[in-house]
Amino acid sequence: MDAYKLATSALWSAVPVTPEREAHGMASIATSVDGEGRAQRSERGSLWSSGSAYEPYVGQWSRLVAREFLAWLALSPGQRWLDVGCGTGALSECILRLAAAREVVGIDPSAAFVAYVREHVTNTGVRFEVGDAQELPYEEGAFDAVVSGLVLNFVPEPHKGVAEMARVARSGGTVAAYVWDYAGGMQLMRHFWDTAVALNPVARAQDEGLRSPLCHPEPLADLFRGAGVHDVDVRAIHVPTHFRDFDDYWSPFLAGKAPAPDYAMSLDEPRRAALRERIRAGLPVEADGSIRLVARAWAARGVR
Repeated sequence: MDAYKLATSALWSAVPVTPEREAHGMASIATSVDGEGRAQRSERGSLWSSGSAYEPYVGQWSRLVAREFLAWLALSPGQRWLDVGCGTGALSECILRLAAAREVVGIDPSAAFVAYVREHVTNTGVRFEVGDAQELPYEEGAFDAVVSGLVLNFVPEPHKGVAEMARVARSGGTVAAYVWDYAGGMQLMRHFWDTAVALNPVARAQDEGLRSPLCHPEPLADLFRGAGVHDVDVRAIHVPTHFRDFDDYWSPFLAGKAPAPDYAMSLDEPRRAALRERIRAGLPVEADGSIRLVARAWAARGVR
């Protein structure tokens, strides 16, 4: 039995069929491929135009990762946290609920995400601001813990982002982050991209697994060490990704946002139908029609 099946069998008994859904997002430059298979590039102010748009795609699994991440950090209560690239607040909300924080500050470059999270996360002791991960508007040593969830691979210059995270952490404070393993451990995307590339090799240009070098343990650890973070540790976090049926899996790819949905919606209907049916044939479907996959994130932590 392979590692994913082992992870799945250990996880599924404790996870509800419909997980709570939250989202993350950051500004990026995306590569797209048109319906004829020609590679294109298009700049986007944000991967997602609203907080709810990302939720049915990969963002819905972010809270499951956040819980495991915070349990791994195991920080004492009463600390001041900064969530860099807070998106719609999945990690921030988990910090508030699980870490007994004294204060949580979330920052994101997307005004739309900040507006969304201000409306949906209204706890006392939390605030959300618009700002750039590469130029954090805080004093040196302002926070006990500086964290980031599912974001660093979207920061244009991630070494600057982690250096800024380290700068605003106090001496002895925690600097930590996690990113999806797009290359091998994010099964819902691997089924999509492996099939897309088999049908049209030009689709490889948009595959996040090839365009996200930080989504591996060694580069992620090196990034933290290069920013002056000490005692760096990296681990994998596996979470189950359960879909009620194939439509539940496939419909988020029709949103036309982010690389995989962008690619799907760039195809004409016959090509998109061929992609859809080839993916359907390759997915592990249970007797009840559900699809049970596993997503892996890589998490890094260290000391300022």
